[in-house]
Amino acid sequence: MTSMPRFVTLAFMKLLFALLSAALLAQTVASVAGTVRNARGQLVANADVELKAGRQTFTAKTGPDGHYAFPAIPAAKYILRAQFTGQGEATIGPFELAANQAKQLDLTLAAAQPEFFDQPSFIVAGVTDGSNRGGHGSDAILRSSEALTKAVASLGPESHANAEPLEAVRQFQRAAELDPSEPNLFEWGAELLAHLAYDPAIEIFARGHRQFPRSTRMLLGLAVAQYSKGSYDEAADRFFEATDLDPSAPAPYLFLGKTQNSTIGASDAYLSKMTRFNTLQPGNALGCYYRAVSSWKHKASTAEVQALLEKALHLDPTLASARLQLGIILADQKQFPEAVAAFEKAIEIDPRLEEAHYRLAQIYLRTGAPAKAQKEFELHHQLVKESSAQVERERREVQQFVIELRRP
Repeated sequence: MTSMPRFVTLAFMKLLFALLSAALLAQTVASVAGTVRNARGQLVANADVELKAGRQTFTAKTGPDGHYAFPAIPAAKYILRAQFTGQGEATIGPFELAANQAKQLDLTLAAAQPEFFDQPSFIVAGVTDGSNRGGHGSDAILRSSEALTKAVASLGPESHANAEPLEAVRQFQRAAELDPSEPNLFEWGAELLAHLAYDPAIEIFARGHRQFPRSTRMLLGLAVAQYSKGSYDEAADRFFEATDLDPSAPAPYLFLGKTQNSTIGASDAYLSKMTRFNTLQPGNALGCYYRAVSSWKHKASTAEVQALLEKALHLDPTLASARLQLGIILADQKQFPEAVAAFEKAIEIDPRLEEAHYRLAQIYLRTGAPAKAQKEFELHHQLVKESSAQVERERREVQQFVIELRRP
């Protein structure tokens, strides 16, 4: 019997060893991902997260969306810890992480003091400014505040993209003092809100609401200013009141819908209002979507929620957020191919949809596609980084505006 040449045997053994090593590595790699929230349920950006097994420690930071990820770590017994200065810490473990296991672990910090705001740093015309742009709130809350602020500005006839914002505020102030009409008071409050001077904006909108209690936009301006400051209970009352002024008008519901990631969006009253909106306006795609998300949070049947989302997408196929939520539901049911298709479609509609990239990466990890998962995690990280840079630029601009505003 002819024996195999020695160099062939060595090459074969090396290849076999490489394949066995790769297989062994694939079987021992696991992942942990999740969110960090404060005691009020708000996602926390830039929190320190530590995953420790014996002498080995992995570290990460949450992105502006409050998410963290350890995408490729050895199977072992771990202790997971998160902390953020001023908002406390949280620990999970010890827990076993099995080979090829993708574990979702969400942490809630035990607050050492009232959270969400740092001690205020600026005074605006003798009134404390409550801007939450210091980076301690969740990115979802921050973005909804920005969207709502822009929406309030759009309700008025004037442009708020003024080259001299300080002078614009003072012009609106002078006009309102000479003639405290509904348009003048609203424009003054909206200009303050556009530059994130929340306390003065609340004061002006509250005055306008007292004088013009049937003005929907004045009430919405007050609600948005309170929401942006972090006064969610007061904001909820004003949002709900706005939807009751004219229950068939869609605008107040659309404003309310942007608060879905806050404590307002988790309330029974929010679901009640969105159910009414969807009932009165069944052809509104966002009405279907907002009701679906709220129903999902309130443990409605999967079939009911999925039907609402599919109707929303039938009415508006470009509604990326509805496609994302549909993917979340499919993933929850472990229908991974369908969930991947939903997330990919959401990304096709909106390539900058951070959560879609993140959730797609998680599914790829769970289904044994680490290379694809890594690519999506990298895209998610890059989008979060760009978003953080934008938030930081806006924060510096706001601080400078507030400093200028306090000067005579």
